[in-house]
Amino acid sequence: MTSFHDFALPQPLLRAIDAMGFETPTDIQRSAIPALLTGRDVVGIAQTGTGKTAAFGLPLLSHVDGNVRGVQALVLTPTRELAIQVADAITGFAEHTKAQVIAIYGGSSYVPQLRALKQGAQVVVGTPGRVMDMIERGALDLSNLRVFVLDEADEMLSMGFAEDIEVIATTVPKDRLTALFSATMPTAIARVAATHLRDPLRIEVTSAASTVSTIEQTYAVVPFRFKTDALARVLAVWRKEGAIVFVRTRAAAEEVATELMRRGVSAAPISGDVAQTEREKLIGRLRSGALDVLIATDVAARGLDVERIGLVVNFDVPREPDAYVHRIGRTGRAGREGQALTFFTPKEFPLLRHIEKHTGTELKEVTVPSPEDVLNHEIEQSLGRLPVGDLSLFREAVAAMEAEPIDVAAALLAASVNVAPVEARSTGRARREERFDSTGRFLAAEFEPHGGGKGSANKTQRTGSRRGPKGNARRYRVEVGHKDRVQPGAIVGALTGDGKIAGGDIGKIDIYPSFALVELYTEPSSDQVRRLQKSRVSGRALRMAPDSGAPGKKRR
Repeated sequence: MTSFHDFALPQPLLRAIDAMGFETPTDIQRSAIPALLTGRDVVGIAQTGTGKTAAFGLPLLSHVDGNVRGVQALVLTPTRELAIQVADAITGFAEHTKAQVIAIYGGSSYVPQLRALKQGAQVVVGTPGRVMDMIERGALDLSNLRVFVLDEADEMLSMGFAEDIEVIATTVPKDRLTALFSATMPTAIARVAATHLRDPLRIEVTSAASTVSTIEQTYAVVPFRFKTDALARVLAVWRKEGAIVFVRTRAAAEEVATELMRRGVSAAPISGDVAQTEREKLIGRLRSGALDVLIATDVAARGLDVERIGLVVNFDVPREPDAYVHRIGRTGRAGREGQALTFFTPKEFPLLRHIEKHTGTELKEVTVPSPEDVLNHEIEQSLGRLPVGDLSLFREAVAAMEAEPIDVAAALLAASVNVAPVEARSTGRARREERFDSTGRFLAAEFEPHGGGKGSANKTQRTGSRRGPKGNARRYRVEVGHKDRVQPGAIVGALTGDGKIAGGDIGKIDIYPSFALVELYTEPSSDQVRRLQKSRVSGRALRMAPDSGAPGKKRR
């Protein structure tokens, strides 16, 4: 099959996929669509990004009668995000049919989902927990079900949905068409297939190469205690699109996200324990650009499809090669190019060969950016933001200063990248002190542990409170930063104007990529804080609030 028109698909579906630009079927689609169209059960072993949603979604709609009210097709997915994604895809395929598609999942109100079911939706895509709830409420009638699909079955079992799946599978009519898709085929999945599918066609797509063909895969050998520093440097010179950083545990996600946020990175953790409503907000922020970096566990990232992701970092090496392919498949979506970087500790280095063998791709070794690389990148970005046009007024101001123009320019440049001149010199020394072994990999001496210290790799991101003439300063955070092209003067203007704070009570202002930290020598009143939370600078609300860092201590 070289075209979707070679399949016996109804004309309305062909019209929809033609409009979407679908041309050549993928391997999983070439095998699964004809089998499902003829009514044969299918077991598909395929990874994310192989086109499996269309592989079951198109034949599913072929078996649905849009003129008959009630649920005729049910798709189970492990996560809310994947349920929404699959429902959106099937809705697109059903553009020119009468079939109604809905997604039902936990963490959201029952009301709109119940209403959609009562209105006679024919296709339901949902998570096992919410599907069970709807069945127990009597709101979801599966007695007329024609098609039953288990998507990412291995993940549903690993998340503890085995019992729910068993109950649902025994509730639906025995003569329904069933499709099961899984990235892997462990014993538990094979048992489900043997119990609930009838003489299924087994389709195994070895798609590692095709899935990651648009992804540049690299690695770096990094001692464990220096991985956070390495990650911060990588992200500092990246800043092109969004990034996902994979870790093994929820605790690690929170710890790494906290460290990155302290260094000025717009980051947030996400794990399987995060409430569904919060997960949706985080992914929405990532998709819109309000959030740049997501620190995720494997379970939390399932079903996450955000085209903006240009970089995946395996902060922790995945335990299984299959998981590696799943992870890096979060980038390079929709034919776009992506980058993947994996950190190996010296002890983990042998795992590299397993990944290369599994993917059929040789990973390229790279060097983690040095402090000097980060500084040069910041300078280059700042120079690119320099204004053009009539600068005569500013030339006069510089000429009136009792300083050399080149010194003024250097000080302004240092301020724009948040690096004091003395720190820039010490950062340069850190580069010269780096040591490499005979293979070109950096040694531990290149990094300082993330607690700071002499030659700290992160001085370019560090800020500390100072003691002013009026006593201890308290630090406050405002939600504007370098990416908003904000200048200290604009923040001061808002503080003194909207907040009615005396200029003499304002101390040091440190501006980071997505926020700024302001020191105040007198505590503002609740009314002042309330006004400053709403005050806008560079088009964004300040949302001023006390910073969580401890005043009087250096921030890491």
